[in-house]
Amino acid sequence: MKITIIAVGKSKSGPEAGMVAEYLKRLPWQITIIEIEEKRPLPSLEKMESEGQKLLAAIPKGHYVVAMDKGGKNLSSKDFARSMEKWVASFQGITFIIGGADGLSEKVLSRAHSKLSFGAATWPHMLARVMLVEQLYRAFAIREGHPYHK
Repeated sequence: MKITIIAVGKSKSGPEAGMVAEYLKRLPWQITIIEIEEKRPLPSLEKMESEGQKLLAAIPKGHYVVAMDKGGKNLSSKDFARSMEKWVASFQGITFIIGGADGLSEKVLSRAHSKLSFGAATWPHMLARVMLVEQLYRAFAIREGHPYHK
């Protein structure tokens, strides 16, 4: 399974980066993390649009695109695992997109095949990465019948 995570912001060493690394180490899937940044001091809307262009340019061809967005669907872990199986059956891989402080541009949201949410709360981008890779690992555990999910 090929998975790409495209995220706004650079990871720094710290507990979140360690947790992401730990979950990635446990997964047998090919997972690539692409970090994009807009360093120019732009107004929020312009920054979100600039980040959006960079996010869209980084999406691998043939991938199912999932935008992580507070307005997206809340899925149980089992439903997430089932959804991933469906996506992989029809596409060359899955790309998850995590936006920056201002969220995702309308162009990115409209490009996404699905929108997922980790709830109504706003999460720091590094914590969102941890939550996403943990759910990827949990989906793997569900698929394999591993006791981690129980």
